Amino acid sequence: MKKKLIALFIILLIVVICIIFVVKSKETKPEEILNQYIDLLNEKKYEEMYGYITKQSKEKINQEDFIKRNKNIYEGIDAYDIKIEIKGIEKDKEDKTTKITYDETMSTSAGSLTFENITKIKKDEKEYKIVWSSSLIFPQLRDTDKVRISTIQASRGEILDRNGNKIAENGKISSVGIVPGKLGENKKENIAKISQLTGVSEEYINKQISASYVKNDTFVPIKKVAMNNASLKEQLLQIPGVMISSTDARVYPYGKETSHITGYVQPISAEILSEKEGKGYNSNSIIGKVGLEYAYEDKIRGIDGVEIYIEDSEGNRLKELAKQDKKDGQDVKLTIDMDIQSKLYNQLKDDKGFFVVMEPQTGEMLALVSTPSYDANDFVLGLTNEQWESLNNDESKPLYTRFLQSYCPGSTFKPITAGIALTTGTIDKSWEATYNGLSWQKDSSWGNYNVTTLTSYPESKNVTNGLIYSDNIFFAQAALKTGKDKYVEYLKKLGFGNSLDFPLSLKESQYSNNDKIDTEIKLADTGYGQGDLLVNPILMASIYSAFANKGKMVKPYIDYQDGKKEYMDENVFSEEAGETVKQGLVQVVENPNGTANDMKVSGLTIAGKTGTAELKKSSDDKDSGTLGWFDCFTTDRAQGNLLIIGMVENVQNNSQGGSHYVIKKIKNIL
Repeated sequence: MKKKLIALFIILLIVVICIIFVVKSKETKPEEILNQYIDLLNEKKYEEMYGYITKQSKEKINQEDFIKRNKNIYEGIDAYDIKIEIKGIEKDKEDKTTKITYDETMSTSAGSLTFENITKIKKDEKEYKIVWSSSLIFPQLRDTDKVRISTIQASRGEILDRNGNKIAENGKISSVGIVPGKLGENKKENIAKISQLTGVSEEYINKQISASYVKNDTFVPIKKVAMNNASLKEQLLQIPGVMISSTDARVYPYGKETSHITGYVQPISAEILSEKEGKGYNSNSIIGKVGLEYAYEDKIRGIDGVEIYIEDSEGNRLKELAKQDKKDGQDVKLTIDMDIQSKLYNQLKDDKGFFVVMEPQTGEMLALVSTPSYDANDFVLGLTNEQWESLNNDESKPLYTRFLQSYCPGSTFKPITAGIALTTGTIDKSWEATYNGLSWQKDSSWGNYNVTTLTSYPESKNVTNGLIYSDNIFFAQAALKTGKDKYVEYLKKLGFGNSLDFPLSLKESQYSNNDKIDTEIKLADTGYGQGDLLVNPILMASIYSAFANKGKMVKPYIDYQDGKKEYMDENVFSEEAGETVKQGLVQVVENPNGTANDMKVSGLTIAGKTGTAELKKSSDDKDSGTLGWFDCFTTDRAQGNLLIIGMVENVQNNSQGGSHYVIKKIKNIL
């Protein structure tokens, strides 16, 4: 019996020991508590973090102050990716705590920060809790100290044209503000006058001057205006309480002339700031929104220098925690020539259209004009709701960058059909189209559909005369003779259906709405520039360069690189085909019967092609408009040759003959 009792006691003892072991093994360890606390810190769950500290710690700091202190410090320095690596764990029997030594790393707005720290963890109401003080944030930080961040502002790179003219620069603007205590007895009337002159609502003005920080002698910014807006500033300064100071800002000296190239910058939004976390942006950063300001953002943006340090309650700097030197952005020099850009803009500013100018031998973009335009400075100064609505809802679409889009090219596409047919050996320069009159169809399978042309001519219906007289039927027959498969293959080789490598995003050119030319009628229509054809003007310039370069198609570029020349295709057309088309285009201008004879300039050889693209949805459609094109290049211009692609919308509304309206504008600059 005694032996049985001893055995039972031993069994019970083993069970008790096992239970104690299981309970102990399930108990959260001190180092796990610290890791959980750091996880919550990374998730910015400050309220839950407060539940991890001891009761004694809570007596020293309430939950609201705890949340505020942690949030202000960690988010103020843009801390993220906070990690710890435990180096040692030591139990202190005297104060019944576990002392954990660890290395802590974090990424901040001043770069990576690494330091050693020590945290004590203590059992508090049967659970391990953290003995908290400000030193848990940084070991040198006392509860009365503050963590400060100082920013050394970096400069954004400027954008210049090929001759060093600044088209986006770091300049000055005027900041219009109010000193509330000086508004005088007629405060309400004076605010109304300020509102009327600036376009800023009275409600907004009253809200700004009533902010909690504002005192009677505080300068309260209300509106930014251009430095050269002397008339407005003079009127504003006559109102009591108005003061005007200057401030740094991004400035676009050429305004509307270059806004579709440069785009503009704006203060970074909270959403984008979150996306750019860890890339050197802060809540005061500006960022490129559209245009080259957006495309070259990584190159031209400046990265501010940042210093993080501890300051005592009297404002004395105690310790530098992290420092990152500023990094100024790089300037960008463009191939754009502001002399050409300005002249063409002023020719076109009252129309809806574009000009693209390229140096045909190198691919340098010398001008990119889109009209009507907007002023990028307005976005920097700040648009009122009324200004934005007016701009955004304008039927002429001033925000729409036309040279980035693709359009039906009309007869300006005929030289390309000629180049394809000649290069593939489908025709030679003596081949003649066969038809009588001004309309033609291949056979009765076309039903009632006929290809029509405008002019009958006595000369041979060969490629040169086809270009001179802009003969739709000649190019329809040339396309049909080439065949759908070969023709489509060549269009792809020219860049149709592919994205062109260019800093600004260009709409792809297309030969069909469904990626195939599936009927003979569509092939015939495509041959003379209609059908489903849509061509981007920058790609069109590149293709036309092959006629100026013996079949070599240059790659367009806009970032200036002295002596650069790169080909998209060195034999896109045969040398003979390129020369045949070029001479035909010269005759379009030189021959008295040529459709562009009015482009003839004494002492200058110009190769060019007119085009009128009808946007009809059906034969009865009279409202969809007409595009007037003129594409040309010089061959012997002393100051350097130019290749110009020009288009104006709705030329059916002017009395100057469709594409001849465009010719007049180009001729004015040559």
